[in-house]
Amino acid sequence: MSESKISSTVSNVSHDELVLPTLWGDGSRKWLNPKLATGKWWNRRRWLAYGLIAFFVTLPHLRWNGRPLVLLDIVKREFTILGHTFYPTDTPLVALLMLLAITSVMLVTAVGGRVWCGWGCPQTVYLEFLFRPVDRLFKGLIAKKPAIGIPLRWLTYLVLSLFLAHTFLSYFVGTDRLAQWIRMSPLEHPTAFLVMGGATAALLFDFLFFREQFCMIACPYGRLQSVLLDRQSLIVTYDPLRGEPRAKGKRVSNATAGDCIDCGRCTVVCPTGIDIRNGLQMECIHCAQCIDACDSVMTQIGFAPGLIRYSSTQAIEGQPSSWLRPRTLIYPVVIAILATLFVVVLSTKFAMDANIMRAPGGAPYTMKDSRTAQNNFRVRIVNRTQASQNYSIELVKPTGGVAQWSAQSTLHLEPGQSMLAPMEVHFPSQQTAGLGVTQATVLVRDTSDHHREITFQLVGPR
Repeated sequence: MSESKISSTVSNVSHDELVLPTLWGDGSRKWLNPKLATGKWWNRRRWLAYGLIAFFVTLPHLRWNGRPLVLLDIVKREFTILGHTFYPTDTPLVALLMLLAITSVMLVTAVGGRVWCGWGCPQTVYLEFLFRPVDRLFKGLIAKKPAIGIPLRWLTYLVLSLFLAHTFLSYFVGTDRLAQWIRMSPLEHPTAFLVMGGATAALLFDFLFFREQFCMIACPYGRLQSVLLDRQSLIVTYDPLRGEPRAKGKRVSNATAGDCIDCGRCTVVCPTGIDIRNGLQMECIHCAQCIDACDSVMTQIGFAPGLIRYSSTQAIEGQPSSWLRPRTLIYPVVIAILATLFVVVLSTKFAMDANIMRAPGGAPYTMKDSRTAQNNFRVRIVNRTQASQNYSIELVKPTGGVAQWSAQSTLHLEPGQSMLAPMEVHFPSQQTAGLGVTQATVLVRDTSDHHREITFQLVGPR
């Protein structure tokens, strides 16, 4: 299309015509101030939201065996979750955890649509149950005395954003260190202060200005729902077979009309500004506000509720719908396999990591005397406990040999410390007769009697 045609098309769009739910025809922002529809779904979401907020605030303060329940220390590259400390070397665990999360999201979406967006996403929880109530609290004061109301609203937003930013920071530095920083001058910890300031500014921008645009523009999950949903997924939907044709007023004067009286309540309560009667839309976050609004109107005019309800596309069209289908059966199986692998790998990384690799360069083996051969290795050990440990090493197989640290009899590591230590293995040379190699096993043991058996190969004369 030529530039002149594009300009002509744009100029033909009037200001009052919506291009997007939050965008007018002239490119200006349509600010949404959704009304509140209280009902059974709103009450359920409200209590869940309060519980999630309380959980988010209290979680970094909880302790397990003297350690934080969750602490993501990026500087030290230590990640403590449910009493277990993970390190950057735990690549298999991280990969399994990511796959587990992705598959779980796919299952939840296939079964319940965008239920996460409307019920559990922090963006929705904080916007709808923390910041929008602030807007409603100051609405009357802003209308009467804007010079007082607007600054007070912004100040309240700042206090809430500061609180959330500090809570967010506590997940990465711990509550104890955060409490020290709060009592100290920002000049003594400038980096952390800048991080906290940046987080506060980002929260202010998001909840004061960006708001529902985050769900509609920035969040990729809404874009993915077209491939994650199917026609049997649970969604918030309008029943056109029952509601159409629409007609305003009571049905006494128009018995042929549908149940929808075109009151517009479902649109004025929508936090993303859509009309649910237009079918499934990317902007719908399944908050169920339109359900509560419509059910209230249906009850008032004496009609049965459920004109807008949780259902599936197939069920709304009168076709059979089932929870059991290939994707809802395959996803749980995959999740179970990934969870099992995660637990198995996690169980091998409880107290220590120990891996053996052959020392680089030099001959594969050397002869100490006519009957004894020597192999040189390097052992990578990670102390995963919260106490200092001394490590010893013992050759279990083959018999008649000995394994020892090259530098000292024991190896000392502080909590979380790792070391690549040289190790010598001396063994009877007849053990490799014939093939030139033999299987060997060493036992690595720490002060707390945690141990790990490692199997590897020894090279010797044929």
